[in-house]
Amino acid sequence: MSRPATPLLDTVSSPDDLKVLSVAELEQLASEVRAEMIDAVSATGGHLGAGLGVVELTVALHAVFDTPRDRLIWDVGHQAYPHKILTGRRGDIRTLRQGGGLSGFTKRSESVYDPFGAGHSSTSISAGLGMAVARDLKGDDNQVIAVIGDGAMSAGMAYEAMNNAGAMDSRLVVILNDNDMSIAPPTGAMSAYLARLVSGPTYLTLREAMKQLAFNLPKGLRQKAQRAEEYARGFLTGGTLFEELGFYYVGPIDGHNLNHLLPVLRNVRNAKDGPVLLHVVTKKGKGYPPAEAAADKYHGVSRFDVVTGAQVKPKANAPSYTQVFGETLVDEGRRDERIVGITAAMPAGTGLDLFAEAFPDRVFDVGIAEQHAVTFAAGMATEGLKPFCAIYSTFLQRAYDQVVHDVALQNLPVRLPIDRAGFVGADGATHAGAFDTAFLACLPNMVVMAPGDEAELRHMVATAVAYDDGPIAFRYPRGEGVGVELPARGQLLDIGRGRIVSDGGKVAILSFGTRLAEAMKAAEELATFGLPATVADARFAKPLDRELIRQLAAHHELLITVEEGSAGGFGSQVVQALVEDGRFDRGFRFRALTLPDAFIDHDRPERMYAAAGLDARGIVQAVLTALGQHRVELAGVVAK
Repeated sequence: MSRPATPLLDTVSSPDDLKVLSVAELEQLASEVRAEMIDAVSATGGHLGAGLGVVELTVALHAVFDTPRDRLIWDVGHQAYPHKILTGRRGDIRTLRQGGGLSGFTKRSESVYDPFGAGHSSTSISAGLGMAVARDLKGDDNQVIAVIGDGAMSAGMAYEAMNNAGAMDSRLVVILNDNDMSIAPPTGAMSAYLARLVSGPTYLTLREAMKQLAFNLPKGLRQKAQRAEEYARGFLTGGTLFEELGFYYVGPIDGHNLNHLLPVLRNVRNAKDGPVLLHVVTKKGKGYPPAEAAADKYHGVSRFDVVTGAQVKPKANAPSYTQVFGETLVDEGRRDERIVGITAAMPAGTGLDLFAEAFPDRVFDVGIAEQHAVTFAAGMATEGLKPFCAIYSTFLQRAYDQVVHDVALQNLPVRLPIDRAGFVGADGATHAGAFDTAFLACLPNMVVMAPGDEAELRHMVATAVAYDDGPIAFRYPRGEGVGVELPARGQLLDIGRGRIVSDGGKVAILSFGTRLAEAMKAAEELATFGLPATVADARFAKPLDRELIRQLAAHHELLITVEEGSAGGFGSQVVQALVEDGRFDRGFRFRALTLPDAFIDHDRPERMYAAAGLDARGIVQAVLTALGQHRVELAGVVAK
C-alpha cells in the first residue's frame, strides 16, 4: 500500500517552516501530519489515539512559539508523535519503538525539541516550573509550555506543582488537553470568543488596572473586588478551580479549530506575568474513524490495516500473564465477596477489566494516582476486605512511601499484583519493571513472590487471597506464558518454600520468576557438556527458602541465581543468607544474574534478555565462565 500524499509536509524540515504558513495551509498541514502518523503507526504499532487528538494543537504550538528556544513539554509523551514528525524526526518515524529507532515517548537524548523526557504522567507542570524559575534566575525571556491531559490531572503531583506555581510570579503556560469531556461542556463560537477576549491585551490591561485600583481599597473591599472579578470570569469560563490555585484561566476552546487556537495562543504567548492555564478540548482518535469509534480510542495498538482499522496481532500460543491473573481473580472473587480490585487508570493493562465485568461494584479505578491507590487499599484492608491493588512495576515506584508507611509498617494485608516485571519491549526504559524486588524485599512484614510460569501465577493469586498475615506482592511479566497446562484452581503455596524442578550434579540454577524456562533450556545445554544442572524455582524472594538454598549450596560446586530484576533484589537476598550461614568456603562458587545496571532502550524483549545475558545461552556462558571453562564452544559462539 502506498504512503499518503503529503505535499505540504514534504516542505517542512523544522518548526520554523510553519511560521510563514497561512491558517488554511496549517489546516492542510495538520491533515497531512495526521495521515502520516496513521500510516507510520499502522506499520510499527504504538500509541495512536492520543496523538491523533493533538495534531492541530501541535501544529499551532510550533507555529506560534519559538521551539526549541521556547520549552515545550509533553506530559507522558505518548501523544508526541505529531511533535516528532514536525521536529526533524519524520524520516525515522517508521522506526518508532523498534530496536535502535525512535522512542515512543519524548526523550532528551533524542532531540533538542524534547526538553524533558516523560514515560510517567503528571510531571510536566513541575518540570516546567523548574525550567521557568531557572530561566528567570538566568535573566532569559523564553517561554515554557507544559501540555497535560485531563487524565494526568488526576494525579496529586500536578496539583502540588500548580499550587507552587500559583504562589510565584514565574511565567508558565499550562495547556490542559481535555480529551475526555470530563471537565468542560461542548465548546463553540461563544467559548472561543470569550477565550480570545479574556486572553487579549485589552482585557489583561483592564484587569491589571482594576487590580491596582483594588490594591488601594481597604483590605476587606480589596479582597471582595478581586473575588468578584475571579468569580465573574469563572462563571463564564468554568475556571474557578484553577484560579483558586493561582492560575489565570483561559478557555475552554476547541482544540481542533486553528481559527480559535492560533489567536488565543498568541495572546497567551504575549502576556507578561504569572502562570496561565489554557483549557483545550480535543477528541482522542480525531480524524480516523476506527479510532474515534473505539471504546479506548485506540490508546495503544499493534500493527493495523489503515483502511479497516483491524489490528494485526500474532496468534498467541498461550494466554498472557495479565489474562491469567485477571481470570484467576474472577474465579476467586466468585468464592470470596471480600475480594476487591483497585487500579490506577489501567484496568485493561492490569487485567482488572475482567474482574470489573464480573463484579462492577468491586473494582475501583482511582485515576493516575498510585499513591492514593495504595493507601486506599490499606484503608480497605483495615475493614476486613481483601484489596488487590494492581499496578505496573514501574508505576508502583511512585507509591513506595505509601507501601512502606501505610502498608508494611502497619502490617496490613494489602495484595500487590505487579504487572510488567522485567523488560517490556517497545515501551523501553521508562516502563521496565526492574526495581520492585529490591525495594519490596527489604521491607519488614512483606512477602514477595514471582511465578515461574502461568500455572504458578494461578497458585500465587490463590495464595494471596488466603494470606491475611500482612502485605503480599507477586510480580509477573508482560506477554504470553510458556504454554503449561493451567490447573482448574490455584493451590495454596507454603509461604517461603521453593521447589526443585530438575535434579543435576555440579551446578545449581536457582530461578526467581519467569526466566525459569530459560534456566531449563540452559540445563539441557549444560548436560551436553557433561555438566548436569539442578534447576530450582525459588517462588519467594521474601521470605527465602533457606533450607532449599542450604541444600543447593551444600551439594553443588556452583550456585547461580537468575532474576528479571536489578541488582539488590533476589540474588542479594540469597547472598545475605549464604553469608549468614557461613557457606562461602573455598570449594563453593556463587553468581547472581540480574538486569544490567543501566536503563535499556526499547527493543524486542527476547533481544533485550539476550543482550543482558538472561536467556539460556547467557546462563550457560555464565556457568562456563564461573567454572573456568572459558574456551568451550557454545552453539558456534565462544563463551568468554
